[in-house]
Amino acid sequence: MNKKAIVLLSGGLDSILATKLMLEQSIDVEAVNYHIAFAACGGNSAECDPASKAAKILKVPLKTFDITKEYLEVFKNPKYGYGANVNPCIDCKIFMLKKAKEYMKEIGASFLVTGEVLGERPMSQRKDALHIIERDAGVKGILLRPLSAKLLEETVPEREGVVDREKLLDIRGRSRKPQMALAKKFEIKEYPSPAGGCLLTDPGFAKRVKDLIRHDALSVDDLVLLAVGRHFRLSKAAKLIVGRDKRENGLLGSLVKPDDIVFKLKDHEGPLSILRGEADKVSIELAAGITAYHTKFRKEDLLRVDYWGNGKTGRETLSVKSAGQEIIESFRI
Repeated sequence: MNKKAIVLLSGGLDSILATKLMLEQSIDVEAVNYHIAFAACGGNSAECDPASKAAKILKVPLKTFDITKEYLEVFKNPKYGYGANVNPCIDCKIFMLKKAKEYMKEIGASFLVTGEVLGERPMSQRKDALHIIERDAGVKGILLRPLSAKLLEETVPEREGVVDREKLLDIRGRSRKPQMALAKKFEIKEYPSPAGGCLLTDPGFAKRVKDLIRHDALSVDDLVLLAVGRHFRLSKAAKLIVGRDKRENGLLGSLVKPDDIVFKLKDHEGPLSILRGEADKVSIELAAGITAYHTKFRKEDLLRVDYWGNGKTGRETLSVKSAGQEIIESFRI
């Protein structure tokens, strides 16, 4: 067994510390990150790509894989179910570790490393869940969890002296104080807050996902939209997404599909909105009214709203009254 390891680097504090502990033992580390478009925050800021930022701080090479399409099938039918929201954490970890094992063989690494902490997360980091994960992923013995290693069964790299078990840790539970103290010791000052991370654990996001499931619209394109804007269910077959600011307007503009209808105020600054699904005259007028509501000019008698798309050439204009608060709330997801 050689001293080369693959670390699954999310960019969170736990994975940063797990990587640092390996570097402290002169392990040749290569980091991997598995990107799922609909589980990451919307946008392209550093906050939405913490793995790249962490890799630069740690000075380790990072390979990022987009597994969005493959992961969708896991997400739809998780063997071990969902957590409190729509987070299939056990199945997700198994899937990623299988991918990491394939890459490990490809580059000639000997073992895998994660930042998992015993008892930190209620679904996937119980001791029985950790055993299930390593068994189903086929990584038993070659998966090292440095932050809790002393509380877990000895792995092959420890047994063979590639990694010194005495220099590994025995952290457990949900408190982040031990990790924060270790970060201070290593002079690691920049890392995401524990509240960030996977959108699938967010109750509001989960509500939007469940709406897609109810309306048989669980596709990658529709899931990706969930992280951006305000969402309104106009009918069984039509949904409206309204941008909240200039950044989100730009993001929505980049996610428009040929069959979508796009709305924008003609005479004022305001949101860009996307109407997706089967749009009739009623849905189009309602979408224009909701778009008109989300501007400081909503109290004007009439606002002109341009709309285009859905295979039509050119723009059309509707003069509408802004939708009222009652209507907004009745259609909001």
